[in-house]
Amino acid sequence: MGLWTRKSLEELGKLTDSKGKHLTRSLTTFDLILFGIGAVIGAGLFSITGIAAAENAGPAIVISFALASIGCAFAGLCYSELATMIPVSGSAYTYAYASMGELPAWLIGWSLILEYAIGAATVAISWSAYVVSLLHDFKIFLPPDLIASPWQTVLLPNGTQATGIINLPALLIIIAISFLLITGIRQSALFNTLIVTVKMAVVLVFIAFGVFYINPENYVPFIPENTGIFGQYGWSGILRATGVVFFAYIGFDAISTTAMETKNPQKSLPRGILGSLFICTLLYILFSLVLTGIANYTELDVAAPVAYAINKTPLPWMKWLITLAILAGLTSVILVFLLGQSRIFYVMASDGLLPKYLANLHPAFHTPWHANLILMVFVGIISALAPISAVSHMTSIGTLLAFTFVCAGVIILRYKHPEYPRPFKTPLFPWVPLLGIATCFGMMVFLGSESWLRLIGWMLIGLIFYFVYSRSHAHPNSTLTEEEL
Repeated sequence: MGLWTRKSLEELGKLTDSKGKHLTRSLTTFDLILFGIGAVIGAGLFSITGIAAAENAGPAIVISFALASIGCAFAGLCYSELATMIPVSGSAYTYAYASMGELPAWLIGWSLILEYAIGAATVAISWSAYVVSLLHDFKIFLPPDLIASPWQTVLLPNGTQATGIINLPALLIIIAISFLLITGIRQSALFNTLIVTVKMAVVLVFIAFGVFYINPENYVPFIPENTGIFGQYGWSGILRATGVVFFAYIGFDAISTTAMETKNPQKSLPRGILGSLFICTLLYILFSLVLTGIANYTELDVAAPVAYAINKTPLPWMKWLITLAILAGLTSVILVFLLGQSRIFYVMASDGLLPKYLANLHPAFHTPWHANLILMVFVGIISALAPISAVSHMTSIGTLLAFTFVCAGVIILRYKHPEYPRPFKTPLFPWVPLLGIATCFGMMVFLGSESWLRLIGWMLIGLIFYFVYSRSHAHPNSTLTEEEL
């Protein structure tokens, strides 16, 4: 046993059989696609699209979305191979354990907290802001003390500013989603289906009605001439916008955390991952095409670009639908992120890297309810007390690090275990995983020094925890019995 101890693929096969009967296998391919859409399409569709078009790419933002989807597809194809080869919950953490060893797996599991737990907190704070804004439209004003963190100011209706005490709406949505997840994966999937249906319906309504108000002159020039500064229009602007909108795709990897709750993971996981990416890409391209057709790209550098475009049509009622879609989108992102994080905690606790308390399954609902409760407290506190600026920048770099390790894991396992069955194989090997590594690491480089300092600091905390607790408790090749859990 050591830092580089790897989980054997044979033991992971036994793990699939033994633990899969405890977590309820009820998810279908359709459920997984909706989980992917739920995680990917959030408020970013309604804000990032217009801003990236105005500042970087113009109408050619549709090319940026296409290029970003190709970058995500590299990682998605690698996830699909490992998810079918190792159909165990844990996502990139489990794949790193099998391909690289215990310490890399711990670091990836630790970094995934940045994507899922911190990401859920970030989205909950945004959810709160939209709820407060919607209530204002109905002349309902919550006390400023209850709608913002102590380090965040609130603009009151009379134009003055006040400091908050606790972001109560953000805390309440975290609590509600956590208890929903505890009640069962089937109930969570049904709720996700409902809110994703609402979200997609509104997006399709905007596309279907907005297409009649497109002014073709707004597409001229389709690729605006570069201003002489890299990233401001031209092809350099398209590439810069690609980096901006790439993060609108983050979240599809949460599908792989549900492997042990999927009826037929070998078939459903790659279909869920790649299917959700394809649908989201199609919606992003059509949405951005209509948006930049209704309003000139130079006018979209505003806080609510979609609302601005709607004002150019005789369809003011659509603004209410967009707000509804944003709230539905944010809710589904919170659900999928908390779901993914609880399953990663469950597997890490089963391996001994975290206290086995987190691996306890509810006797009636068969969900990792202790992990859900701990997350509810941890994420709830962050959502209630932290300003969004303090947590939003930590999500992207942790996600890209996990993507990089997954792509590298495909290469390592192809050479170390070429004989192991792979129901889905990443095409054009080794070019696809190599391009995935290059794309993800390149995105990390351009995130800036502050993001790297946060990542390094977070990893140092993780290493301290690992050497103080996890290393001495790890048992990667054992399987906890139902009684031990």
